[in-house]
Amino acid sequence: MLTLPNIPQIDADAAEAACRRQARLTKPTGSLGALETLSIQLAGIRAKNRPAVTRKAVIVMAGDHGVTLEGVSAYPSEVTPQMVINFLNGGAAINVLARQAGARVVVVDIGVKSDFEAQPGLIQRKVRRGTANMALGPAMTRAEAETAIQVGIDVVNDEIKQGLDLVATGEMGIGNTTPSAAITAVLCGLPVGSVTGRGTGVDDAALSRKIEVIEKAIAVNRPDAHDALDVLCKVGGLEIAGLAGVMIGAAAQRVPVVIDGFISGAAALIAVGLCPAVQPYLIASHQSVEIGHMAIINKLGLRAIFNLDLRLGEGSGAALAFHVIEAACRTLDEMATFDEAGVSDKQE
Repeated sequence: MLTLPNIPQIDADAAEAACRRQARLTKPTGSLGALETLSIQLAGIRAKNRPAVTRKAVIVMAGDHGVTLEGVSAYPSEVTPQMVINFLNGGAAINVLARQAGARVVVVDIGVKSDFEAQPGLIQRKVRRGTANMALGPAMTRAEAETAIQVGIDVVNDEIKQGLDLVATGEMGIGNTTPSAAITAVLCGLPVGSVTGRGTGVDDAALSRKIEVIEKAIAVNRPDAHDALDVLCKVGGLEIAGLAGVMIGAAAQRVPVVIDGFISGAAALIAVGLCPAVQPYLIASHQSVEIGHMAIINKLGLRAIFNLDLRLGEGSGAALAFHVIEAACRTLDEMATFDEAGVSDKQE
């Protein structure tokens, strides 16, 4: 039986202190826009008047999906383990973007169909070798979903012990936009067609088939929209479960979470469904091209930092957002106040 950790409330005193400092910095009040809002949010999360986010990591969860047998992806499932190796070799987009941001990349096999030899940089916490085909029945058992969530909690706890101020969620799993769309449709109460995109780039015929498969999976499994765990085990994915655990575990220790795109967004819906107190700890990095992503952002009450037409996943958008988030903290901390700089404030 999964026991979820307690999530502390946002520290209102620290947030208020950051707000007061923002009002005294050498700029017109509010002129740094979302950077100011971010810095105040981070102060409340970290319970520090002037938070720093210098120690950063991207946790990439990898898992396969039985629903790929239904032809919902443009790529074969063999790509999942191949990309895991690419991550470990430092050759993927997330490796490049994380290096630029000064962040470490943590790769977790939580449900890849293939087995890997032990190797540096790979955390092997496989719950099962891919999910079952959700078009025919539940993707996983409730116990497996709970185990995968606990893996995410354990992994982020280990990273926090090593030193972590800011964590991003990334994933790898061919076919994973299909369970993400199913989760979004159920938890946002929207038609499948309005939240299902092309994923890896399927054509019109494959997109229509993908929508039909998701509709069938929901009809067959009848996930309970009021029970996030039920939704997860019936139409979810192991990497999605793991990322939900990362979000819950990070929030429990006052570490802000930068969510990436559609798949990470689906994981956030699960995390908040399980623990509503996680929501204030989330930062939406970007608005994905995937059409269901905006529904997630709206449901969670978040604001995306940017829109660059991204749809890669891996945590790529979240890693890019690290720069903006660190800028928010540094301007709050390093800018001089009017008094310190000897600059005249606005006239009353």
